[in-house]
Amino acid sequence: MKRIGFIGLGLMGSGMSRNLLKAGYPVTVWNRTESKMRHLVEAGAKAAKSPRDVAKGSDVVVAMVTDSVDVEEVLLGPSGAVHGAKKGDVFIDMSTISPIATREMAARLEEKGVEMLDAPVSGGVIGAENGTLSIMVGGKPEVFEMCRPVLQAMGKTITYIGGHGDGQVCKAVNQILVGTTMLGVAEALVFAAKAGVNLERVHAAVSGGAAGSWQLTNNGERLLKGDHEPGFKIKDYLKDLSIIMDTAAESKTPLPATGLVHQLFRHCDAMGMRDKGTQAVVVALEKLANKRIVE
Repeated sequence: MKRIGFIGLGLMGSGMSRNLLKAGYPVTVWNRTESKMRHLVEAGAKAAKSPRDVAKGSDVVVAMVTDSVDVEEVLLGPSGAVHGAKKGDVFIDMSTISPIATREMAARLEEKGVEMLDAPVSGGVIGAENGTLSIMVGGKPEVFEMCRPVLQAMGKTITYIGGHGDGQVCKAVNQILVGTTMLGVAEALVFAAKAGVNLERVHAAVSGGAAGSWQLTNNGERLLKGDHEPGFKIKDYLKDLSIIMDTAAESKTPLPATGLVHQLFRHCDAMGMRDKGTQAVVVALEKLANKRIVE
């Protein structure tokens, strides 16, 4: 059984690494905040002193950190995992980062004899905890097949997309759909509130029809309760939106709907709501309509 290293034990990484332990893998963990390793060590993981130390005792190193610069630091920085890796090891980056940066890092790792998969996820904290994430994978197909059992310990839907960076492109597609759908849900509920109809009945009626979606069922219901607390924070979605817009600029792809979503989420950030959930975009629309859906 392959030895697994796991770097990044935030809300997502904590649950994902725990599921690797449950699947029987020997797991070595590292996190910048040392205290976040404690509960995993109690569950059977080994604590490392640096990403390099993680790689020394692992065959596959998983990273789940915030942004492209963070991935580059933990993989290729002065104390990066590459300095403890041996030829044939695999790095799986499960963060959501730039496809452009992913391809550059994969090329640099290959020079060292280390393979890389980009494997961003969808499913949020609940999916990470329950091992039901959707995982979108880019890299060499033979490396993907070799690492499939590792990914299956963390996810339910594992899809090979294509070459290096293609998993990140797929995640960008996911985030375009998430944001534009969430904006549609918020706009529709504000419209219904302004028209004076019963929002709970409207929500029930449209959720089961052609307009139904995960965002409508889950975040729509939260909006009806006035719940703006995060499952996925606005500040993190803004990071994803920046990746999407940069990638679109490189390929000269117009994204008119996503551009509007980007501006409205920036508005929420300017209002001091960066730590609220993405469903809180409704506040921007409520201000435009001068109508709150929950008085």
